[in-house]
Amino acid sequence: MGRVFEVTLEGKIYSCRHCGTHLALAEEIVSKSFHSRHGKAYLFNKVVNVTLGEKEERLMMTGSHIVSDIFCVRCGSIVGWKYETAHEKSQKYKEGKSVLERFKISGPDGSHYWVSHGAHVGGSDADDA
Repeated sequence: MGRVFEVTLEGKIYSCRHCGTHLALAEEIVSKSFHSRHGKAYLFNKVVNVTLGEKEERLMMTGSHIVSDIFCVRCGSIVGWKYETAHEKSQKYKEGKSVLERFKISGPDGSHYWVSHGAHVGGSDADDA
């Protein structure tokens, strides 16, 4: 498979909850009002140290989108998804951006975010499943 090279970020960093790999800088956050199956999620302009899964069409709360799951390059954990194509004109701003699920990352202060079982998951984008 070869050697994996990781980008090291400086500043307020969001990292993989499982292995600590740097994923994004706080300054790259576009929105904190996203939701996923596990709760809150953040939309980022840029993420690093991830690999992309297969593109697939998903029906989300804001309509149909073509997305790719994103995985931590070091441990392989799924950490969110990337918007490839948004069909609705009002959703085009998401294209090329990535969502990191709070449940799957550590915050800049090293904190972990946990899912409260029975918590209502709603909001701007979550897979309708």
